Amino acid sequence: MPATDVLACPGCEAEVAFAAPPLLAEITECAECRTELEVVATDPVLLALAPEVEEDWGE
Repeated sequence: MPATDVLACPGCEAEVAFAAPPLLAEITECAECRTELEVVATDPVLLALAPEVEEDWGE
């Protein structure tokens, strides 16, 4: 399956490929450093480190 978008991981600069056009807020994982990444823009596609999931105590 050919990749449509290939970007650099913001954590380690390894290539991160998407088989289909990525969606805004899509979460993916870098195959090299295993960092979770979030698609923060789609035109052009930009990746950022995904925020950490925190407990929600209803506050």
